[in-house]
Amino acid sequence: MGTKVGNPQRLLLVTGMLGAGKTTALRVLEDLGWEIVDNFPVRMLEALIDGAPEGDPTPLAIGFDSRTRGFDPERVIAQVKSLSERRDLEITTMFLDCSSKELERRYNETRRRHALAADAPVSTGIRAERELLAPLRRWADLLIETTEFTSNDLQRSIRERFAESTADELTVTVSSFGFSRGMPPVADLVFDMRFLDNPHWDTELRPQTGQDAPVGDYIRKDPAWDEAFARIRDLILLLLPRYRAQGKAYVHIAFGCTGGKHRSVFTAEQIAAVLRQSGFSPTLLHRNLGSRAADLLEGGLRRGK
Repeated sequence: MGTKVGNPQRLLLVTGMLGAGKTTALRVLEDLGWEIVDNFPVRMLEALIDGAPEGDPTPLAIGFDSRTRGFDPERVIAQVKSLSERRDLEITTMFLDCSSKELERRYNETRRRHALAADAPVSTGIRAERELLAPLRRWADLLIETTEFTSNDLQRSIRERFAESTADELTVTVSSFGFSRGMPPVADLVFDMRFLDNPHWDTELRPQTGQDAPVGDYIRKDPAWDEAFARIRDLILLLLPRYRAQGKAYVHIAFGCTGGKHRSVFTAEQIAAVLRQSGFSPTLLHRNLGSRAADLLEGGLRRGK
């Protein structure tokens, strides 16, 4: 019954605050080859484990939260402690958390009602849930704080922790962002491109982006561009093989400017092209490109900043 001692069943329990990203995390795990069961009554966990085919190497991720039937954090902890004594299981608990203010914003944005709030304000439900889950949060093996995360940030974080990879594999992400909207929370290398002349102040270029040729031509004319880009390029090409040699599986390189529309986008595009020519296959992301507020963020700041 269960998995052989020499090949323990890998089991991940995924829980946390409603709205903190559990569904996203489980979706990524499924993409990585995990078997997923969500909203599972944890009291039936042992029966589920023992019912799995013997010797099945597929890791199992089980999601549950305060909405799960019969949910009792103290009982969950006691049950998992007991199961952890089994030599045929390798159990990890992951808790996804988020600030109450950000959770309230997300609920208001989606107009969803909190499961513990009924007819009360969302903030009441969040407070009740946080108090209920406190024991689980303290006890969990992994704590992921998603307050500043975008969906892409959370997906990347889960992949970094759970993707199977070999030491000679390196997944590179190149992204652009606007400092006015905050730093990317999971970047390994961040370059501030606000020292370059800002195309925003050219009325013809303002509606365009760093993906448009006239914007690129404008940025290239900055006296600092050639030397700065060459040094950044050379540093990245020096570091990536070193990261790979150390067994690092994921590297995120982020370029920022004020609104994330012109300078950072252009630089990210240029670096991604260099990396492709050098044998890498980077994923290119533009966090704030196309945002309605980008021009307001640029124009609301003093010229040249």
